[in-house]
Amino acid sequence: MTPRETILAALHTQLSALPAMALRGEVLPERVPADGLLILRDGEPGEPEVTLSPLRYHYQHRAEIEAVVQGANRDATFDTLCASIGATLAADRTLGGLCDWVEAEAPQPVDLPVDGAASLKAAVIPVILHYSVSDPLG
Repeated sequence: MTPRETILAALHTQLSALPAMALRGEVLPERVPADGLLILRDGEPGEPEVTLSPLRYHYQHRAEIEAVVQGANRDATFDTLCASIGATLAADRTLGGLCDWVEAEAPQPVDLPVDGAASLKAAVIPVILHYSVSDPLG
């Protein structure tokens, strides 16, 4: 696996340890589990900064976590879910040494009505992955 894929897989593994169901690159399922749902999107690596001698590409890769909750206590569940994501990322900011740094940005939650069911509360949480590689394709 490339360093990029290894880093994204490690982030997904870290999110999978949370009580919410964690998926990667999937579509929103019909039912949201009671503890919530996280969908990791690979995002964009962006334009790297390049250093020479040795040649290194320094990325600030912007991945995204879609956080979704549903139910009567969705505000409290959403808050707990976001706090648990933050605590998980803070516990290992380098993903076991794979990244230079991992940081999340604040979510912008929205309420989404669902016909015949409780509303969803959802947000995209940007996660910036700082890492360096010797080959942008490798």
